Amino acid sequence: MQAVSPIQNLNSSIILSSKPRLNKLTQFAVRCVYRSDSVQFPNGVGSSRADWQSSCAILSSKVFSQDQDSGDKSTPSSVSDHLSAAVNGHKTSIDLNLVPIDKNNKPQPPSQPPPQKPLTITDLSPAPMHGSQLRVAYQGVSGAYSEAAAGKAYPNCEAIPCDQFEVAFQAVELWIADRAVLPLENSLGGSIHRNYDLLLRQRLHIVGEVQFPVHHCLLALPGIRKEYLTRVISHPQALSQCEDTLTKLGLNVTLEAFDDTAAAAEYIATNNLRDTAAIASARAAELYGLQILADGIQDDSSNVTRFLMLAREPIIPRTDRPFKTSIVFAQDKGTSVLFKVLSAFAFRNINLTKIESRPHRNRPIRLVDDANVGTAKHFEYMFYVDFEASMADVRAQNALAEVQEFTSFLRVLGSYPMDMTPWCPSRED
Repeated sequence: MQAVSPIQNLNSSIILSSKPRLNKLTQFAVRCVYRSDSVQFPNGVGSSRADWQSSCAILSSKVFSQDQDSGDKSTPSSVSDHLSAAVNGHKTSIDLNLVPIDKNNKPQPPSQPPPQKPLTITDLSPAPMHGSQLRVAYQGVSGAYSEAAAGKAYPNCEAIPCDQFEVAFQAVELWIADRAVLPLENSLGGSIHRNYDLLLRQRLHIVGEVQFPVHHCLLALPGIRKEYLTRVISHPQALSQCEDTLTKLGLNVTLEAFDDTAAAAEYIATNNLRDTAAIASARAAELYGLQILADGIQDDSSNVTRFLMLAREPIIPRTDRPFKTSIVFAQDKGTSVLFKVLSAFAFRNINLTKIESRPHRNRPIRLVDDANVGTAKHFEYMFYVDFEASMADVRAQNALAEVQEFTSFLRVLGSYPMDMTPWCPSRED
């Protein structure tokens, strides 16, 4: 985001001069007042000083005349209404009031403007086009499980599809979206390492989690029978989660990986592939006009994906409900460092729910010299840990204070409410 310089002299008068014409001309003074209390962002227009200057430039190039013969007299208020229309067909956030001037070209003293409110971060970014509705980014296309998880995490939100996980992170960082809902781990497929790396690289905060049951279906074009299929496409994890069931169905097909489950269904519908089926959700079948050849084809009915809810700012931790905290750290040199770190939680009776290690990208190899055995090479790791405690809990604060003594790097990714909603594995939410 560009730095915003202090806005000075926002109340200015610009005299619209006119060239000689046959008709008598009327001169106006344009008073441009930036009013943060009347800001509207239909499409993000008028949200910066640059837009304010552009509006003034457009106004200064216009001349308004009055035809005395026709008797068409434009009042200052009508001209002002015309000007407020303004930039590229969008209404701006700038209040443009035309004040008539006298014959001596001296502007009349303007009325006292209302007290100006200080600019907030909301004024500098496009707001949702529909009031308070949240914009939530997810990876995939319409019909993806991530879209359904976003709807469960934020009901009635505007879901914004992104083609990659990185794009979803950037959409929140650049204020295109307010939140992101991204998968972190699956009960059958394990961790999604790419998002672990992005959590460390990006600066978003975890503000919640949602556990979403995955219900796979075998989809094909209407009228296609299973015997006609020669290929099944889907996300690699979806293919692995249904491999046994596909074998039991007696299908002699080739499994091919695709970027996304719903994108595979869309690909079949768009290209009219009559020999190909997709593994996706029932909603994807509804969206892309496909029929369900087999329902609930996941090998394990307890197939759950854990999604994280990400935001630009952390939430305030509380102690009146179950909270979970996620951290990442790099262990310092020494012996039994990882044991000492984990002991800091065990001694305070804090339950760890997950520990994940990822290679340290900046320092992947550590060399250890020993005069007796020579030089040993060890991998350096970053450790991701989830534990059941809020950062408002004194036990968690003391535990992290002790952990910091044994680590070269420590960062709290978020302290957020646990997903305590009941879950039924038999059907899709």
